[in-house]
Amino acid sequence: MKFCSECAHPVSLKVPEGDNLPRSVCDHCGTIHYVNPRIIAGCLPVYQQQVLLCKRAIEPRAGYWTLPAGFMENGETLEAGAVRETLEESGVVVQAGPLLSTISVPHISQVHVFFLAEMRSADHAVSTSESTEVQLFAFDDIPWDAIAFPTVRKTLEYYLQDIEQGQPKNRVFDIDLSDRLTLRT
Repeated sequence: MKFCSECAHPVSLKVPEGDNLPRSVCDHCGTIHYVNPRIIAGCLPVYQQQVLLCKRAIEPRAGYWTLPAGFMENGETLEAGAVRETLEESGVVVQAGPLLSTISVPHISQVHVFFLAEMRSADHAVSTSESTEVQLFAFDDIPWDAIAFPTVRKTLEYYLQDIEQGQPKNRVFDIDLSDRLTLRT
């Protein structure tokens, strides 16, 4: 950030009084501009032992499969963001069910959150502006080598593991730069 969004004067990176981290601070009006992690909200839509995946039409990772998810909007609840993104990317109207995973991705300042969503029917879009393909996959047919993001891969792996044991659980974990996982309980 180079200029203050309040008064348009230059900002400097410094530790404000009473703080412990460098922030962009306006040299003129003193406004402190905080930059916080971004939240990605999405769903794991399921229909009769199949999961719905979307092939990304946009970067990053265009051409790879993912769960429908994206950045929350201001003024939106976590569940509303997950439901909206699912509709935008897959053409499926869902209701957010139980929370499946909360993943911290500190090296890109993001938090990814996925809800389980039971689909009422197998109906979905063939493609959307954000997905070149939308497809239901039997659990054994998930294209593991073409999954776009480690957060999606681990959410799917944990979900399938939990289904085998009888009940999906809420997982909280971190993914670091080398894609190693730290599971927190």
